[in-house]
Amino acid sequence: MQASSIDTVGQRLALTVGDPNGVGPEIALKALASLSPAQRACMVLYGPASVVDRTATQLGLQEMLRGLDRVDVGRLSSQAAVPGRIAPEAGASAIASASAAIEACRRGEVDAVVACPHHETAIHQAGIAFSGYPSLVARVCGVPENAVFLMLVGGGLRIVHATLHESVQSALDRLTPALVVDAVRAGVEACRRLGLAQPSVAVFGINPHASEGGLFGAHDARISFPAVEQLRAEGLEVDGPTGADVLLADRRHDLYCAMLHDQGHIPVKLLAPRAASALSIGGDALLSSVGHGSAMDIAGRGIADPAAVIRTIALLSGVVAA
Repeated sequence: MQASSIDTVGQRLALTVGDPNGVGPEIALKALASLSPAQRACMVLYGPASVVDRTATQLGLQEMLRGLDRVDVGRLSSQAAVPGRIAPEAGASAIASASAAIEACRRGEVDAVVACPHHETAIHQAGIAFSGYPSLVARVCGVPENAVFLMLVGGGLRIVHATLHESVQSALDRLTPALVVDAVRAGVEACRRLGLAQPSVAVFGINPHASEGGLFGAHDARISFPAVEQLRAEGLEVDGPTGADVLLADRRHDLYCAMLHDQGHIPVKLLAPRAASALSIGGDALLSSVGHGSAMDIAGRGIADPAAVIRTIALLSGVVAA
């Protein structure tokens, strides 16, 4: 693979393999192979050594591993380490490697964390409460879960989510003006670290047409409209709340705030399939995963595309350099 143009020299990034039975080990190693030796010297790979070594042998990348800084964490038995298998040991391994990397970021040993995809079923089979990397960052950093948000970046869009992996009813019950305000604040700060000094913001309505003046419910009058008023009072450039379809068709804002998971995920994944970055923002550690899953159906076959990991490394390199 050709060396990447990513400027990671002088910055320290942790890279976790995610679920060791998914494509994470493969795309992590392929992404590292795309870097120059000087760039790889600024990377630390977190994950079970046995799986990493096996994957490197399959890909012909054993030589690259010799000079790589590695942390052997999240070990699992040979019986559980089977590509494509959803296993509780693999779920626990993904959490262990990500947690160790987040702790290293909190201690200042690395500047940011790039996490390869996990498998939520495997994690839940391991008996670990988990609703995505933002909740893990919050837990490891010792802050409330609702203080860390997910921001998807891809396809020319940046979308922060006020709620994430929960039922629509649960999200509606939990949404408040304060939660929306906090999500936008976190998104604005992330945009500034990405180089946008004064990002323009648009807030999606909760109901179609932002409730059409109450015709489609009272949620927006109670939640999204007061949130926008407060954000404007703080001096932020904020439009909305308006229907997500209208705002996305216009495409003139730097940052969008989605009220619900699918409002934000569908447009980004439509425009940037398997190439989006998912930033956990608002905690003491900066982490970004990729916008696709662990692809158990192709795990171990050597055909997974590392483009999203490479792009995420480049994105976080820009964030920590800003």
